[in-house]
Amino acid sequence: MLIDSTLMLSDKQVVTASAASENIIDQTAAGDAHRHAAVVAQADEDFAGLTNLKISLQTCADSAFASPVELAAATFALADLKAGNALLKMALPSGALRYIRGYYTVSGTGTAGKISLFITDEPGQ
Repeated sequence: MLIDSTLMLSDKQVVTASAASENIIDQTAAGDAHRHAAVVAQADEDFAGLTNLKISLQTCADSAFASPVELAAATFALADLKAGNALLKMALPSGALRYIRGYYTVSGTGTAGKISLFITDEPGQ
């Protein structure tokens, strides 16, 4: 699996409260090499405190994400959020606007947890 730093939405990002990914992808700058790729999320540190975590892939026409559109989402229970666990691997959905980001919605009170979210060369399931 190849990981391109320009396609990293989160790189071991601390997620203890609801927040957007630390990076966004500008599809104009990224070109079209990622169009037949996969979106992958993995836990990099055990999560604690929260009840569950929703990982959303969002798109928008502007980089400020004034009106984000959800392309895909999955929710994971605390028991699944252990370091090293692959949480998500899916084909990059079609219909994305110019910008793409991840968004993490925390239910409960998160006290620990890190996640990586990226687009890679391996087609999703």
